[in-house]
Amino acid sequence: MTDTSQRFLVVRLSSLGDIVHTIPAVAALRSSFPSARIDWVVDQRWVPLVELVTVINEAIPLGRSVPEVLSCVRRLQRARYTCALDLQGRYRSAVLSWLSGAPRRIGRDRQATREPGATLFYTDRVIPTGRHVADMTVDLAARAGAQPQPVPCFPLRAPESEFGAVREILTREGVSGEYVVISPGGGWKSKCWPPDRFGALCRLLLDRHGIRVVVNIAPGEENLARGIVSAAGRAAPPVVALSIPALAALLARARVVVAADTGPLHLAAALGTRVVGLFGATDAGRNGPLPRGTVVQNAPSGPFAYLRGDYARLDSYSAAMLSLSVEQVLAAVEHEIDIIV
Repeated sequence: MTDTSQRFLVVRLSSLGDIVHTIPAVAALRSSFPSARIDWVVDQRWVPLVELVTVINEAIPLGRSVPEVLSCVRRLQRARYTCALDLQGRYRSAVLSWLSGAPRRIGRDRQATREPGATLFYTDRVIPTGRHVADMTVDLAARAGAQPQPVPCFPLRAPESEFGAVREILTREGVSGEYVVISPGGGWKSKCWPPDRFGALCRLLLDRHGIRVVVNIAPGEENLARGIVSAAGRAAPPVVALSIPALAALLARARVVVAADTGPLHLAAALGTRVVGLFGATDAGRNGPLPRGTVVQNAPSGPFAYLRGDYARLDSYSAAMLSLSVEQVLAAVEHEIDIIV
């Protein structure tokens, strides 16, 4: 089959960090098949994120209503894809791959997926050999004929149109010059670091180095932001809630981004920004920032929470995250911004 006749459908529906960690697989496909069509179907909410990826032809939205789903399926079928790669490994994504009509459908083997029944919809089942989740997705792209790249590649960029608007927001909030971004959320509380410690970090960065902090939040994280602002005292940081394109612009121009194992951390790292990742409940070897970043993680006393099967149900700060001191995190930030103390 010639390069131009290849038509790939990438299926990764959510979420922010997982979508970012899918990009190296898409980059490998594009590098190996420069003239192929590569489309990406994704939950409608995340279309603006996928549109930042420079090597795909089209981001195809999957809506929530029945008419929207049917419209999406019809669109996929009209495209006549030669190969669908389910890089999510859930029933929903597997069925969507099958409904696309692609004669070849690649997904993880039963041993490597959280919903083993999804494998019934694949023609090719792969046991990933990579340790990091990004490497695992590249393993599936390799089954489609892609050549893995020596270093994970993230061909995405923040829209130029957003930089001016973000700078105006920061100027109104009294932030001029360089800034550090804190993203305190994490999906589950067990992945988070307490807001009073983030507030202390804000104070120390301002007092020692004159650097202002900006807090980025998602919907539902307002209480976290209030806790940070209260604990920061006179260093109280501005709090922003931005669209995905604007968030990318904010992160791309930050001097460093500090966050737990969450989407903004991974997006910042993929954009080439220096990052400090705070890890405890999850394994940085499996979920850490790529292509690089400083990780603060103390040695675990037992298996990581997600290996015990209770990861999603942990709704309190984990002992591992509480073991990370403000001094440890500050030292990591100073290392990333090349401050000698």
